[in-house]
Amino acid sequence: MLSKQVMLTSAMTLACALGIGFYMQASSPRWAGEPEAAADPQLPAEPGPAELKIENIMLTSLPTDPAPAGADPQPAPAAQSDACSVTASAVAAPAAMVSLTVSAPCHGGERLTVHHSGMTFTASLDRTGHYAAQVPALTRTAVFIAETASGGGAVAVAEVADAETTERVVLQWSGHSGLEIHAREFGAAYGSAGHVWNGAAPGAGAGQVVRLGDAGLLAPRIAEIYSLPAGQPDRSGTVSLTAEAEVTGLNCGRDVSAQALQLSGGRLSSRDLVIAMPECDAQGSFLVLNNLVEDLKIASN
Repeated sequence: MLSKQVMLTSAMTLACALGIGFYMQASSPRWAGEPEAAADPQLPAEPGPAELKIENIMLTSLPTDPAPAGADPQPAPAAQSDACSVTASAVAAPAAMVSLTVSAPCHGGERLTVHHSGMTFTASLDRTGHYAAQVPALTRTAVFIAETASGGGAVAVAEVADAETTERVVLQWSGHSGLEIHAREFGAAYGSAGHVWNGAAPGAGAGQVVRLGDAGLLAPRIAEIYSLPAGQPDRSGTVSLTAEAEVTGLNCGRDVSAQALQLSGGRLSSRDLVIAMPECDAQGSFLVLNNLVEDLKIASN
């Protein structure tokens, strides 16, 4: 026979189980499609959420004034980018040259980089953003790309009919390498008539050397170009070409990178070179490179 204590414990346990079951049934979630259980009329109804009343709604955007009758519509102001656009023009000139002009009104004083068929040089725009130069053409259809330091750019094209009948050699480098291109035409000696280089007097020979690029810029890109018409009146022979570099405090004991482009018979080729400069105790001497470019063979016409 059960004792009173066991019976009392069993009754309390049964009451708790029934209470928990009733609570779980009342609070369990209703799945979609199940009918909603009817409310127990003996239980007080729970208050629903308070109704939110929205009154006095006002639009905050300002109305636009209608245009007066008969008034002409006002044109939209020109965009700032149009006024600041970079433009370039290229016009063929005698001796297979091109008159290149760049206009960048909002880039005054900036660094300008010009690219043409592998040749690259850097210059400075003037205070008004203008640049002009005579640039030797390396192809018949000469394409020039001009870009400013801040990202603006333009493209110009010129048709140069006599580019294919001109012999050209380009020596280009970056920084202060001390490089120069020297041409000794038809057996000429150094310092005599027919020795053509950047420091020679105008008319020193049949050809000419043009230097492009601003050496005053930081890490400038410089290009020297020797040009000579392929046919010479009553003259034929060899033009000896050398690349020379003076040993200075800026290049001594360093490796100097250079590139040579050669236009011959309408065909353009290139060659890269790394020059190990002598130590600084050789300052003032010259390093002569005889095999950087091929000598020109000129026939009379």
